[in-house]
Amino acid sequence: MVNEYGIGWGTLALINAGLAQGKNRSGFNWFLISLLLGPLATFLLLLMDKLPYE
Repeated sequence: MVNEYGIGWGTLALINAGLAQGKNRSGFNWFLISLLLGPLATFLLLLMDKLPYE
């Protein structure tokens, strides 16, 4: 049962990394943040505006 949650949490972190890159943010940093915060990180990413491309 614990492994199932770990797989889901890791998958969510990967999805959040992709979402962050789509908003011109660091995918790796958001991957790490997502490992700690999980669904809260997803919510924060959804609220953030897309950064201008540099």
